[in-house]
Amino acid sequence: MWGEALTVIPRVDKERWQKLDIISKWLISTRAAVLIMTFLSAAIGGILAYMDGNKCNLFRLVICALGLVMAHAANNILNDIVDHFKGVDKGNYYRAQYGPQPLEHGLMSFRELFIYFFVTGFIAFTAGVYLVYLTGWTTLWLFAAGSFFLLFYTWPLKYFGLGELAVVVVWGPLMIGGTYFVCSGEWSWQACLVSLPYALGVTTVLFGKHIDKLEQDKGKKVRTLPVIIGEKAARYSVIATMALQYGIAFYLVFSGYFALALTAFSLHMFVAVAGVYLKKKPETEPENYPKNTWPLYFVAYAFQHNKRFGLLFFGALLVQAFLVPFIRHACGG
Repeated sequence: MWGEALTVIPRVDKERWQKLDIISKWLISTRAAVLIMTFLSAAIGGILAYMDGNKCNLFRLVICALGLVMAHAANNILNDIVDHFKGVDKGNYYRAQYGPQPLEHGLMSFRELFIYFFVTGFIAFTAGVYLVYLTGWTTLWLFAAGSFFLLFYTWPLKYFGLGELAVVVVWGPLMIGGTYFVCSGEWSWQACLVSLPYALGVTTVLFGKHIDKLEQDKGKKVRTLPVIIGEKAARYSVIATMALQYGIAFYLVFSGYFALALTAFSLHMFVAVAGVYLKKKPETEPENYPKNTWPLYFVAYAFQHNKRFGLLFFGALLVQAFLVPFIRHACGG
């Protein structure tokens, strides 16, 4: 179950749930499969710091990555708690269809889930406080900004069309730029620029999910950005956002990050996903659709594209940071 929960969002009934160990329950409750996006943000920040004169403090990188992943996990739990008590997840709402919602499906009591939230959030808080102690006031401001988004993303940001913008800020300059800072002790606007292609990819995943549940959100008066701008405009916005990922990445290639040309190997998937986004979501599950994926549709395609692009982006930075200097050294400079 650990492996399954780290790769997909498992669908379990109450009988199976009761047989699971505490780690499996935590992984499912936090939707651990999406936490890889946060881990990669921290790793990218560390790599960028290393590239700028071997400035990366590995110990701080590990603490930062742990804190960010736990903060994301705590936010996912909090999201389920808030939406349950606001009544958003009632009535077979979208969130309750694609995976276990611990409270809505009666898998856990509020007390049990709150303990998960408290312990997870405490680990994130402790990591943040320790990094503030090590690195000073700038980290305190970054920590405060991260805490704001953790506590207020579910409400009110998501309810007023600000969720997508928040994701760009959090997964880009805040996570990657922040990790760069705690690892190197220096702030870098260049690192923030390099963070944008990856942050935009994460944003397309959220965008896709909000398009999938647009009609339900409209009925629940959850005014996500797709609800505000409309379904067609939202689909086209995702295509434009994905295109912007490549535009910035290719700009960075000519700015010295030439290994990012490797992201071109995901262009064929972008073309395929763009074709999906040009059309409305089918009314019923398509034939030969991956098992246990529906009603995830636009978000599933965005996630697969982001996974491919993100891993290529991450791998390209690894090549630029470690392989290229090694080859240069082996060739005598």
